[in-house]
Amino acid sequence: MIDIFKIIGALGLILISVGIITKKRSKQDVFYIVGGICLEIYSIHLGDLIFIILQIIFTLSAVYDLIKVYLSKK
Repeated sequence: MIDIFKIIGALGLILISVGIITKKRSKQDVFYIVGGICLEIYSIHLGDLIFIILQIIFTLSAVYDLIKVYLSKK
């Protein structure tokens, strides 16, 4: 049986990887945020407190950067 949480974790890693090669800054942040959320779900499933905290920090950093880019365009 395929573990849905492993699929979510793999999807998160793929999305973050796509974000790295994407050239448009706001799209990068969206990929980072969605990928980070997927990896956060996987980290919670694993119950690994270190990775849970690190994924929260990563995702919040991407959200902050997206807001900063959005506000600089106004």
